[in-house]
Amino acid sequence: MTAPDAAGLRRLTRELLAAHPPATTDRTDFLKARFDAGLAWVHYPAGLGGLDAPRSLQPVVDEELAAADAPDNDPRRIGIGLGMAAPTVLGYGTDEQKQRFLRPLWVGEEVWCQLFSEPGAGSDLAALGTRAVRDGEDWVVDGQKVWTSSAHVARWAILIARTDPDVPKHRGISYFICDMTDPGVEVRPLRQITGEAEFNEVFLTGVRIPDSRRLGPVGEGWKVAQTTLMNERVSIGGARVPREGGMIGPVARTWRERPELRTHDLHQRLLTLWVEAEVARLTGARLRQQLVAGQPGPEGSGMKLAFARLNQEISGLEVELLGDEGLLYGDWTMRRPELVDFTGRDAGYRYLRSKGNSIEGGTSEVLLNIVAERVLGLPVEPRNDKDVAWKDLSR
Repeated sequence: MTAPDAAGLRRLTRELLAAHPPATTDRTDFLKARFDAGLAWVHYPAGLGGLDAPRSLQPVVDEELAAADAPDNDPRRIGIGLGMAAPTVLGYGTDEQKQRFLRPLWVGEEVWCQLFSEPGAGSDLAALGTRAVRDGEDWVVDGQKVWTSSAHVARWAILIARTDPDVPKHRGISYFICDMTDPGVEVRPLRQITGEAEFNEVFLTGVRIPDSRRLGPVGEGWKVAQTTLMNERVSIGGARVPREGGMIGPVARTWRERPELRTHDLHQRLLTLWVEAEVARLTGARLRQQLVAGQPGPEGSGMKLAFARLNQEISGLEVELLGDEGLLYGDWTMRRPELVDFTGRDAGYRYLRSKGNSIEGGTSEVLLNIVAERVLGLPVEPRNDKDVAWKDLSR
């Protein structure tokens, strides 16, 4: 079947709307019909929510659906599934895995989380110590993961674990899909500076994962994980936003509506950050265009760096602009939210929550190394543990 062009996608979208009117169709039923019509992510293969069309044509579908007030799949709530799990399953999953996981993931029936970081393996992720030992047709997993967003609401997790301690750290890792409802999976909340427990730590004790839920060959989990990590950084730093979307929106709105708060110094800083936010937005659009040609590259690390720095500087400016009001904090209730809502909360929340932007999705220090070595081509840092078996490393 020939991939449709823009006119063809417009026609297919209107046919979907005619057959399933958003005003009278159950939200989940509409999303399932959209997926089955290939209009979920048009660049995915036919039968897996797409039509093998260019990624650049997705906005054609989105604009038609938005004009008809059709429901979306609440991408903020299922961002880990959409931005990290789905590209990895598509790239390394078996046909059975793709058929099983992609539809409920995109529709939002199943939430995903990411079991990567550990207390002793954050920035140096390849040093992870969670073990997976083969037992017949299963793998038995023991270990601890940390900083796991959405673990308290997730059904599935993408998990990397050490399957061979006798080889260097990058070569002894395998990649699995873990059922978060299985016996031996314990999720504990981690209360943050915001007062909430959006993150969790996860303890895995004798968790049995069938070999049929392994992604990629045994021992090549680090290669598979790179697909996840590069897509993660693009999804965080290169998300599609309108002009004055994201963090710059609330502070720009306050500036216009509260002239009594203005000073010359704050004006100059706001202008500078507004321009930088717009440059980042346009650069993100260009990065998404590059994705049409294939997998994301290390450039996503640069976008994620810019995202973290801008969020922190903009939220700091907003608190200063508000003066005494900026010291107020609306709600310190301990709760376990399903998503991060930057723009729907107050300035104090934005200021505190943005501190995590330079840690989550790869610390800024690690991303600076990636940009230096893989984008700019600068000499790599010396690594003395490259050829040492993991079991012989100092810990």
